Amino acid sequence: MSTSYLESIQSLAIVGATGLVGTEFLELLAERKIKIPQIKLLASSESDGVSIAAGGELGATVETLKPQSFKGVEVAFFSVPNEVTETFVPHAVKAGALVIDDSSTYRLQDSVPLVVPEVNPQVLRQFSGQIIATPNCTVTPLVLALKPLLDEYGLKRVVVSTYQSVSGAGRAAYEELSRQTAALLNGQHEQAQVFPHRIAFNCLPQIGSELPNGNTGEEEKMVRETRKVLGLPELAISAFCVRVPTFFGHGLSVNVELKEEFKDITEIRELLNEASGLKVLDKPSHHIYPTGVEAAGSDDTFVGRVKRDHSVKSGLNFWLITDNIRKGAALNALQILDTLLKYRRMS
Repeated sequence: MSTSYLESIQSLAIVGATGLVGTEFLELLAERKIKIPQIKLLASSESDGVSIAAGGELGATVETLKPQSFKGVEVAFFSVPNEVTETFVPHAVKAGALVIDDSSTYRLQDSVPLVVPEVNPQVLRQFSGQIIATPNCTVTPLVLALKPLLDEYGLKRVVVSTYQSVSGAGRAAYEELSRQTAALLNGQHEQAQVFPHRIAFNCLPQIGSELPNGNTGEEEKMVRETRKVLGLPELAISAFCVRVPTFFGHGLSVNVELKEEFKDITEIRELLNEASGLKVLDKPSHHIYPTGVEAAGSDDTFVGRVKRDHSVKSGLNFWLITDNIRKGAALNALQILDTLLKYRRMS
């Protein structure tokens, strides 16, 4: 990712600056030494006056999010609950800011691009609006892997099961796992507050409310957002989402039925490894495959356990894992902005 385009930005607001994604966004700016003259850190009144460190240096002071917070702001990155997004994005737009939103509020609106830059950057070429959405943090790694398969073989059907870390539910969920784990290891009990059941040493096969069709909200997001990003509104896709007691990294077990036959697994591995944003670690005989340890803090989405599904013609199984806070949210948003600025510079 180039930084020269990003450095043309004069003012940036981070809405939800004290959250896991907001602080990761700041870390990415610091790591890449991207200097933006004015950065506004916005959050609830509870965080007013708090200073946030990024890249080992003390950053700006958090301000209370208000309707007038966006005066003079060129770009606003939102990573807050839907109800906050719905209230404050209109104020940012009215002030003239470009909004990159990490919530699900605008993702499925026809007028709003839903973007993973390695997959569908073309939707930004003629973009002249003010709101761009970044997908659910499970959709981003999934479409990164599906796109090269789609281009080479076509997609007939996709079945995906997720193993999602608690950080995807926010800082409070992260802290709940920490407390429960410490309590249990000391022979004590910590009451569940964020999740409906204990998450420490447990798995919860529901993320989001149950919908009339049997999917949860998270599963429905995966289905509909994957279709939109890939431009395949009729894609046959089934998702099953599970919360697991890890801190960072969303894992996905993916089964794909391709439209055209592939010769052997080696060509699939090579195709995935050559795709932008993907890295294959796949030698199970030597216990080599990606885990959350490799994914945490990495820009890459990792692929492993690539094997043929012998139950159907042209069937394929593989494992994906990515840092859901980094590439699943903050980095993808930064890449969206970089890509948009590049296209605008070229036009």
